[in-house]
Amino acid sequence: MNHIISVLVENKAGVLAKISGLFSRRGFNIESLAVGPTDDEKISRITLSVNAEEHSIEQIVKQLYKLINVIKIQELDPLNIVERELVLIKVSADSKTRPEILEIVSVFRANIVDVGKKTIMIEITGNSSKVKALEDLLRPFGILELVRTGKIACSRGSKS
Repeated sequence: MNHIISVLVENKAGVLAKISGLFSRRGFNIESLAVGPTDDEKISRITLSVNAEEHSIEQIVKQLYKLINVIKIQELDPLNIVERELVLIKVSADSKTRPEILEIVSVFRANIVDVGKKTIMIEITGNSSKVKALEDLLRPFGILELVRTGKIACSRGSKS
């Protein structure tokens, strides 16, 4: 099962390495990882997406709390979050395929961020299913490059 874990940590060198090392030692693959500062410059938020059993996640959370720089851990409820990912997709495009690609991009409310003689680069922000749907439609044109930021997520409703 896919779990999204939000970890607030002290914004110090080496903290990310300690956390990723913990997952690695326990044999878990991190599906997605995003790190950034919060409104407090002394604190960063790490958002991890991990595919694991419930029992394993509980064990990892207990181990994470033992790390000195960890402030707070929250497993986010997938039914009660806003989740986003930023993706850049470079697609092969010639004069014949370009209008069709532009139409697909428009339907997904994505943006064209670069146009070359034989390529178009598209930026899309959205949840994983939206990104996957666009990727599937663009694949027949020839995806030359695809770069993802990793999921970021926040619980809906009031901050608590």
